[in-house]
Amino acid sequence: MKKILITGASGMIGGLILQHALQDDNVGDIIIFGRKLIRVDDPRVTEIVPKDFSNYENQGDAFSNVDAAFFCLGVYTGAVSNELFKTITVDYTTAFANKLKGKSPHATFVFLSGAGADLTEKSRVSFAKYKGIAENHLLRLQFNNLFIFRPGYIYPVQKRKEPNFFYRLYRFLYPVIKLLGTNASIKSTELAEAMYASMTIPANRDILENRDILLYLQSIGSRGIRT
Repeated sequence: MKKILITGASGMIGGLILQHALQDDNVGDIIIFGRKLIRVDDPRVTEIVPKDFSNYENQGDAFSNVDAAFFCLGVYTGAVSNELFKTITVDYTTAFANKLKGKSPHATFVFLSGAGADLTEKSRVSFAKYKGIAENHLLRLQFNNLFIFRPGYIYPVQKRKEPNFFYRLYRFLYPVIKLLGTNASIKSTELAEAMYASMTIPANRDILENRDILLYLQSIGSRGIRT
């Protein structure tokens, strides 16, 4: 039975990954790290609300004997100050990954990044620069299996309250965005399915751009887990 960790389970993609885990009979322990309790009614689930997402000294047991971790914790650009955006994007990611690598060195790490992440760390765009810094740290840790997902626009299949005007606009323009090609967009359900499947069916590369994610889904076909 697998033990998995999920961050960001109250969000769109993290929530869908949690649904996959709850439907997976091969998963025995599901540990959720979140900003607040979401109160999942399943005996396999343990919810942890850290006081500081940069410090996991008191959660060592949670990181032991882990098979896979799905890191979906994040914040929308413009929702917080640049300093806090960097803290959430870089510091929270690196602290979590360091603890996992120390306690479960053979675990699979699945990271929700985004299109445009800049591994040169020179971009003037905060999202691109900070995601690039986080990705570089993960690559240096040399996990047994590391999968970095870089989706384009993520279309919310389940209706939700959009975080700002631009996301409301993107949702409205989705039929047009789809015409821009396989690197432009992906459905939320497709992204979550691919991320969850990578735990058991490894992709052939560490970093998957939007088009790579869709190709990966095609390659796994019926072997993937669908909601």
